[in-house]
Amino acid sequence: MATERFEVQREIPAAAAKIFALLCDPNGHVAIDSSGMLQSADGDHVRQVGDEFVVHMDRESLNDYPIGKYDVTVIITRFEQDALIEWTVSGVIEPPIRHLYGYRLEAGATGTLVTSYYDWSQIGEQYRDTGILPVIPEAALRATLGILARTVK
Repeated sequence: MATERFEVQREIPAAAAKIFALLCDPNGHVAIDSSGMLQSADGDHVRQVGDEFVVHMDRESLNDYPIGKYDVTVIITRFEQDALIEWTVSGVIEPPIRHLYGYRLEAGATGTLVTSYYDWSQIGEQYRDTGILPVIPEAALRATLGILARTVK
C-alpha cells in the first residue's frame, strides 16, 4: 500500500463559517456525499472532539463488498471551529479500522479553500493486506467538494 492518504482541494465561494456549519450537521454529510453510501443520519450537530452521530449506510452503492445496509458511528477526532473537522467511524467491522476523514478550511482569494482528506495510515495490521482500503477513491473526495460547493451556494 504505497499511498495511505488522499487529499484534494477546491476554493468554494462561501464563508468558512457557513461551510463548517454544514460539516457539523450529520445530515450535511449525507447531503454532500458523492459515494451514495450515506443514506441518512441521526444525532445532534457536533461541537467538539468526542461528539458522535450515527450514519445509516448502504454499501451496495459501491458494489464492492456485499454487506448491504448497516450503521456506523461517526466519532469526531479533531475540531477547530470554522477551520478543521476530522472523524473516524466505528460500526460493523471490529475492531474499528481507524481510518480518518476530514476537512480543513482556510481563507482563499474568493471564498474558502477547502481541503478534503481521507487517511488510512493508522489502520490496524489485520486490515493492511485485505484490499478493503481505500474505501472510496480520490475522485469521490473531489466530487464531494463539488456537491459541497453547490450546497452552500
